[in-house]
Amino acid sequence: MLDLHLPLMLFVLALFLILLVLLNTMLFQPLLKFMDDRDNSIAKDLEAAKGLSNNSEELIAKAEEIISEAKNEAAMIRQKAIEEEKRLAASKVETKLSELNQSYKIFLEELESEKKTLKNELLSQIPLFKESLKAKFSKL
Repeated sequence: MLDLHLPLMLFVLALFLILLVLLNTMLFQPLLKFMDDRDNSIAKDLEAAKGLSNNSEELIAKAEEIISEAKNEAAMIRQKAIEEEKRLAASKVETKLSELNQSYKIFLEELESEKKTLKNELLSQIPLFKESLKAKFSKL
């Protein structure tokens, strides 16, 4: 039937153990070391990514703060320019109003002088009007 050869079995067992030791040192341990290194590398990369994420959030917050300050400064500059233009326009209006008042006073003075001149002319013409009225009444 089945013959068992003890030396052959021992040889196969020794060969199996030698092969197991060789595979362990040449294949399994480097493979396990590679996988551990890869896990450590992934963990380090995740930590670095988290650090960069936190850093980017800080940079975004800083950028938003700078933009906000710039908007406030632009609003202040715009408001200052508007106020300056309002003052300039008000001074122009005052200047023009004073010019118009001055020309109106001159006009009133000229009108008053023309009124006096006309009144004097009419007063000097009254005797002629009286005579022409007498002449017309006498014809009637």
